[in-house]
Amino acid sequence: MDGDWDEVARIPFPPPGVHAMPTPVTTMTFDTSQELLWTGNDYGRVTSFYGRELQRYTSFKAHTTPDGPVRQILVNDKGVIVLGSRDVHMASRKGPPIWHIRHDDMKDLRCMTFTSKGTSEILAAGSQDTMFVIDLAKGEIVKQVPTAHSYKIMKKSRYICAATKTGTVNLIDPINFSVIKSWNAHAALISDMDARNDFIVTCGYSLRQGQNYMLDPFLNVFDIKKMSSMSPIPFPAGAAFVRMHPRMSTTSIVMSQGGQMHVVDLMNPNTSNVRQANTMSYLTMFEIAPSGESVALADGEFNIHLWGSHSKLRFVDYASQTEFATPEDPLPTTEWTADTPLNSIGMPYYREVLASTWPELVADVGAPPTKLDAQFLASLKQTEFGMYGRNTRGLRRNQVEDTRNLDKSGASGMPAPKFLSEKARESANTPISGSNDKADDLANPLMLMEIDPSRAECPPMYRNVEIKYSKFGVDDFDFGFYNKTQYSGLEIHIANSYANSLLQVMHFTPLIRNIALQHAATACVADTCLLCELGFLFDMLQKADGSICQATNLLKTLSHLPQAGPLGLLEEEPNGSPLTAMLQGLTRFLLDKIVQDYKTIQPNSGLMEQMLATSATNSIRCINCRSEYTRPASGFYNDLLYPQSLKNTGRGQKLPRISFSQILKSSVERETTSKGWCSKCQRYQNIAARKTIHSIPAVFVINTLISNAEQRRLWSTPGFLPEEIGVIVDHGHFFCYEGEDLKLHLQRGIHNITVYSLIGMALNIDPGPGQKPHLVAMANAAHAQPTAPQTSQWHLFNDFLVRPVSTEEALAFQPSWKMPSVVVFQLKEANNKLDMDWKKNIDTSLLYEDTNPHTHTKTYRALEGPEIEMNSDGVRETIRPIVYALARASVVRGQGEDEGLPFIDDYISIREPIVDYLTSYSGITHQDLDPRVSKHNLVPLKVAYKKLWILLNLGCKFLGHGLKQDFRVINIHIPKTQVIDTIDLFYLKSRLRKLSLAFLAWYLLKEDIQLETHDSIEDARTALKLYRKYLEFDDAGVLEPMLQDIYRAGRENNFKPPKRGSDAQRTLTPPLPIDASAAPTTPSNISQVTSNGFGAGSTWTPGKGSPLR
Repeated sequence: MDGDWDEVARIPFPPPGVHAMPTPVTTMTFDTSQELLWTGNDYGRVTSFYGRELQRYTSFKAHTTPDGPVRQILVNDKGVIVLGSRDVHMASRKGPPIWHIRHDDMKDLRCMTFTSKGTSEILAAGSQDTMFVIDLAKGEIVKQVPTAHSYKIMKKSRYICAATKTGTVNLIDPINFSVIKSWNAHAALISDMDARNDFIVTCGYSLRQGQNYMLDPFLNVFDIKKMSSMSPIPFPAGAAFVRMHPRMSTTSIVMSQGGQMHVVDLMNPNTSNVRQANTMSYLTMFEIAPSGESVALADGEFNIHLWGSHSKLRFVDYASQTEFATPEDPLPTTEWTADTPLNSIGMPYYREVLASTWPELVADVGAPPTKLDAQFLASLKQTEFGMYGRNTRGLRRNQVEDTRNLDKSGASGMPAPKFLSEKARESANTPISGSNDKADDLANPLMLMEIDPSRAECPPMYRNVEIKYSKFGVDDFDFGFYNKTQYSGLEIHIANSYANSLLQVMHFTPLIRNIALQHAATACVADTCLLCELGFLFDMLQKADGSICQATNLLKTLSHLPQAGPLGLLEEEPNGSPLTAMLQGLTRFLLDKIVQDYKTIQPNSGLMEQMLATSATNSIRCINCRSEYTRPASGFYNDLLYPQSLKNTGRGQKLPRISFSQILKSSVERETTSKGWCSKCQRYQNIAARKTIHSIPAVFVINTLISNAEQRRLWSTPGFLPEEIGVIVDHGHFFCYEGEDLKLHLQRGIHNITVYSLIGMALNIDPGPGQKPHLVAMANAAHAQPTAPQTSQWHLFNDFLVRPVSTEEALAFQPSWKMPSVVVFQLKEANNKLDMDWKKNIDTSLLYEDTNPHTHTKTYRALEGPEIEMNSDGVRETIRPIVYALARASVVRGQGEDEGLPFIDDYISIREPIVDYLTSYSGITHQDLDPRVSKHNLVPLKVAYKKLWILLNLGCKFLGHGLKQDFRVINIHIPKTQVIDTIDLFYLKSRLRKLSLAFLAWYLLKEDIQLETHDSIEDARTALKLYRKYLEFDDAGVLEPMLQDIYRAGRENNFKPPKRGSDAQRTLTPPLPIDASAAPTTPSNISQVTSNGFGAGSTWTPGKGSPLR
């Protein structure tokens, strides 16, 4: 500090309003790159001053007035970071906000400092048990750190030096934020603290006589390098404020509240430079500029003092230019005449606050609009004034939905799991991965969460689950987080996936599963056969053993059926019906359709009618003339018919004792009276109708048709739905028993009673405001086991969320949010009878057929592109990914004399118009799939799929590169024991990168493939050669060194084969014979496909730069 230092400027601190009283300065700091001094007040306002005159530069509100004063200000090259007690705000130096963070755990923040990442990250703490690590570039909380200390001051040196409210200073690791060292600096409180280079200096209070706080007459010093305290430096006036000099590493400036200033050398405390600040009041704050050439003081009369040398005063050594507002040009003189337009006269300047001024509040803007369901919009009716309809949104009339705070993960009540790529990175950095996996399983909220059946609100387990998409697509989502069982769930990003619940219940019905698999094994190739698709799906669910599956092919086939749209069964054609009504309609349609599909192969068999049909005749009688006639009334499903007495029951009245068996009896016999036409009376009369039952099905499929509150109350009666029922058909009458009545009839053995077991049900779930109603399945997996277990094994199937539940929970219903939609019973004697002989009876004739490539003519419709939502903060979020379709399936022989020769090479005739052929990755062009000009073997998707499915169940192994995505597009699940994937064989987990087929072929085989486009046969042959190389390396014991060499070469070439010159020649694969008729066809003898052969089956192999890689 030079001898000519003196007060250069003194200004009053601006009050918070025009007529407001002055307020003290709550925090103050110098800018690190511009000639600015930043200050904060008690009302959340930040004000900056420019240059030696302290000219007012900017002023803005960082947080609302009720949130209290500005606690601290930090500056980096991007802007200004302002700390409040409940929030953190960042703004540019000119005032506009960059981001604002407010968190529920921010209760009393006091201080912040930069971390080991420099000025791009801060650590915020206070009188609370949580510290926050905030990324300044993104404006996001990246970590929450628990702490047992209450911090009031933080400074960054070698470590983060943090002063607590008890007089202790903690040294915090700037990387992991753990406390390394604690130092008791003062007996009571710490008034001020600074840290720079190797020293920490503090001044504070001690309790004196009478329990009063008094400033300690000394300065405490701590040596960070030696981790020890140094001798205190005496300061008789009472040390209130202290700062380390920014340019002299051992120099400290100490000030008293009376304005006495000492410049002390910590290594030679006997020499000091003493100054006195001219103030009429006490000092409240002190700060030194980064240049060391100026000092700012704040006093109790709300003034700011600037000290320094008149000739050398500057805030920073090399200041960047401060940007000022563009000066306004003086307005030209206007001659006022009768023709002068009024809008040429500017508005006058006002000193008083106008009534139209906006309040000085930090307010969130741009609340997302309310999302209205397509089915809800379709149900509205158009009028002159707008549209109206029934309120089905789960909100009260005129209630505004809070879309600003609508958090999807919070609404579901379950945190989203980490992406698989994140887990892979963490496991690669963790020496012992097994313990971490186990810890993740134990910490899984699905395993810890219990369900209370009597709970009136919807538990998180039943709420909507959503797939999150990373840059790697759906394959990066951790479905295993939601399912720890051996039973597979179904994905939901597919159109018409509301059917998942019904499909799961049918899968756990052994009789339906058996007949679907048996039919799939026949020669049926009809591309609209839903029974085949059910068989394919059931086989996939069984083989997946808990892995995620999808019903893509089945649901796509459903959408292609012309009857599905008019019946209101398609989500892409909304008709306003609720999901439960759509599912019940789908149940009726699906049962009728699979019976028809079964008869296409076995027209004379009555097996399906025996399994599903309730054989009956309907007796119709005119009450007036007593004339009667009958007509067939058999059906494959039963709609429940509730007694009229329920409608006459008031809310406060007790329901009459009605059992499920009584309702089922009245629903099956269906004795009704209604108005109808009597041909004998030739007029409308009262007509009585009643069914005469002849036989009952092996599988009872029941639509509950719950439509009012009384029926909901009935179903919510504890024990209403039994796990077993007994049925007797006698002289056309249907009798149903349950509970003790059933046990009594079984003991007597007088009547031939048929016992049914409850297989499962599809449930309609209404989670409440903020979430859409959806459907889940509840199935008793015990009845679908090869051997019957001792107890029931009820499982909840909430799409891809699967977990076991108790019997009490499975059979408990809540009128407000959980009601059954479809219920399925099956003959008890058919439980656990799984037919596995279908594999021995697979019709393999399809493998020998040579399909004429010009016999199929198809029309095209568009494949869906990705559905992307743009959030209010500008972040793109994928709601539904792009839909890929199978375009070509090629299978070559894996061994024998014909090794490498293709015996399946089918191009798929696609019904939908194609958004993008991805020719550079797939090798497919428009001409390849156009049946009018294509030279290839065009077949329906069903034919290509069934060929691969037959090979799968014959035991063939599938060899290829990157088969996971291929199998996903095909919608087939291949067990790991039947997959040889070269992308996994040549992979080091520690490198977190998988290698492309083209790079491996270049490095290991010295071959260049995929030069211009892709060819699936070429890719299959290359994968086969790579597998032979792998076996050679493994047998020689050099696999690990070779993998290291491959990755080393990959880094040198950016994991791509070097580019060749324009004269690069490419041989056509497969080699084209002279005779076009000798092109690859299906084999002429099944013996060529052996169970230990290798097949490379795929649509196409994603290669370099592919969006599927």
